[in-house]
Amino acid sequence: AHERAPADWQQSSGGWNVTSGLAVARRGAASNVRIWAKMCGRTACTLAADQLRRACAYRDRQGRSREPEWRDGDHDKYKPSFNRSPHSNSPVLVSRKHFDKDAETSEPVLTAMRWGLVPSWFKESDPLKMQYHTSNCRSDGMMQKKSYKEPLMRGQRCVVLADGFFEWQKREGEKQPYFIHFPQTLEKEEVDGEEWNGRRLLTMAGLFDCWRSPSGGEELYTHTIITVSASKAMDWVHERMPAILDGEEAVRKWLDYGEVPVSEAIKLIHPTECIALYPVSTLVNNSRNNSLECIKPITLEVKKEAKPSASSKLLKNWLQNPSPKKEDAGSPMPVKVETKKRAGLMHMWLQKSEEPLAKKPHKT
Repeated sequence: AHERAPADWQQSSGGWNVTSGLAVARRGAASNVRIWAKMCGRTACTLAADQLRRACAYRDRQGRSREPEWRDGDHDKYKPSFNRSPHSNSPVLVSRKHFDKDAETSEPVLTAMRWGLVPSWFKESDPLKMQYHTSNCRSDGMMQKKSYKEPLMRGQRCVVLADGFFEWQKREGEKQPYFIHFPQTLEKEEVDGEEWNGRRLLTMAGLFDCWRSPSGGEELYTHTIITVSASKAMDWVHERMPAILDGEEAVRKWLDYGEVPVSEAIKLIHPTECIALYPVSTLVNNSRNNSLECIKPITLEVKKEAKPSASSKLLKNWLQNPSPKKEDAGSPMPVKVETKKRAGLMHMWLQKSEEPLAKKPHKT
C-alpha cells in the first residue's frame, strides 16, 4: 500500500483533534498480502462527552439544529479512549422512545452501552459467562439468530459512534494494524460555542438489548456492531467491515423504528466505499495501551528480500537439476546410487530446517 503520512495531532479541551490532512492508504500491489480472516473488535473514540453531543448535532422535523442529550447517568459512564475493546462502554445513539414513552421515535439520545450484546433471555448471573462472542453481528445471520433477530424486530436499533476502528492485515507474516475512518475535511481546531467543525464521527449500525440478572440488580444495556462483506476500499486489509451509515439521513432512518420498518431499515446495511485508512503502530495490538500513539499514522518500512541460505540454495539446485534418464533397464545401479545421493541431500536439508530458530524479541 501507499501511504501519505503523518498528520498533525493536537490536544484540545477534553479530547484530541486532527489539525491537518489525515493520512490515507491506497490500494496497491497485494501479491504478498494475506487476509486475516477473523474480524477483530477495536475502536477509538477520543472526544469528550460534551464534544460528542456537538458532533452528533442533527435537524429535527421542523428543521431546527439540535444536539442529543445524554441519558441520565450515562454522561459519567462514558470515557474517551484511543483503544476501546469489547466489554467496555461505547457511546451509542438510540431513539429516546426506548426510555421515554412520550418521546418521538425520531428523537435520538446518547447512551453509554457495554460492547458485546447480552440477550435479555440470558439466564446466567454473570454476563461474562456467555460462551460465544457477540461484539459483531454478521448481517447475513441477524434474521436467523435469536440473539439478534429479537432486538431487530423490537426496533432496538442503535448507532455506535467512533473516530474510527482498527483492523489487522497479515503482511509478510506479521499483523499490521490500520485505522479506518470517514474521510475528513477538518482544516482548523474546534472552538467551543461555534457550530461543530471538528472531525466527522464514524457511524456504525448496531443492535442493542437490555439484560437483568435473574437474581435482580441494575439493568445492563449492551450492543453489537453489524458487519458486512468488505468493500473494495478495504478488502485488501480484511474481508469484513462494519455496516457504516453514511450521512445524517441514513442515521435517522436506522434509529427511527416508528417510521422506518425493519424491511426498509435493512436496506441501509451494505458495504461502503466512503472510508479512508492508514497504518498505525502495533502498540494498538495490546488493548491495555491507550495513548495517542495508537492512532497516529506511521510510514511502513519496505523490507529487504532475505538472502537465501546455503541449505535453500542446495535444495533449489536439487529441484532444478532433472534426474538422469534410465538408459538401460537392466542396469539399475547408476539410478540407485543417484537416488541415494539426492535422498541424503534432502534429508540434510530437512534436518537443518528443523533446527530451532533463535528466539526473536516479542512484539506486543
